[in-house]
Amino acid sequence: MTTPDSPPHPIPSKVPEVAASFWVLKILATTLGETGGDAVSMSMGLGYLAGTGIFAALFALAVSAQIRARRFHPLLYWATIVASTTVGTTLADFATRSLGIGYTGGTALLSALLLISLWRWHRSLGSIAVENVAEPRAEAFYWLTVMFSQTLGTALGDWAADTAGLGYLGGIGIFAAALGVVVVLYWWTQLSHTLLFWAAFLLTRPFGAVVGDFLDKPLDSGGLALSRYAASAVLAGLIVAGVLLLPQRAARRAH
Repeated sequence: MTTPDSPPHPIPSKVPEVAASFWVLKILATTLGETGGDAVSMSMGLGYLAGTGIFAALFALAVSAQIRARRFHPLLYWATIVASTTVGTTLADFATRSLGIGYTGGTALLSALLLISLWRWHRSLGSIAVENVAEPRAEAFYWLTVMFSQTLGTALGDWAADTAGLGYLGGIGIFAAALGVVVVLYWWTQLSHTLLFWAAFLLTRPFGAVVGDFLDKPLDSGGLALSRYAASAVLAGLIVAGVLLLPQRAARRAH
């Protein structure tokens, strides 16, 4: 029971609590974004621009449904994340390849856009903590930031594997190591957990992107030459199973 002096009940967050299951699903989703995006733009021959248009429309519909929802829905949330990873893949490829700015230019441009999004979010609402993502404005900033991070992650993964010459296995190793550093900083330092969350959120994207490239790129390019359609179907099945079987609950509000 509440009294006139009781604080109002906080609006429940509409994003999941950050736990081990969150990161498992996030990596699966980012890997699916790479294989699924490539399946449409390359295997189907639609090209990066058309692929971006298709996935951008799906992402917009998913975000709209997510904002209209009254509470956290695991399947809807992860469908929106997958939509952000696929549009991130085709958009990054369009910017770096079709527009000719290259992986270095694309990484620099998208890094700036991501930082601007986070800055505007913090300036407008005072916090970029995901626990507070409940109201429409916070959700809009959240999904815009997610989209920029997914797109940047694709360009960054390609830059590491190709421009930096690490190859797919080298890229997987370097991003896995970077994620390990974030884990160490989380458990053994006093650094902001919000900052470390966004660092991990960003790094899981190039990690998944390079894993996706490793799965479906030709053997002579260092990949396994698996079918993009088959890889995407298996990854999608694992995500659905994970959402249904792994614990999923809304993040608890910070205030």
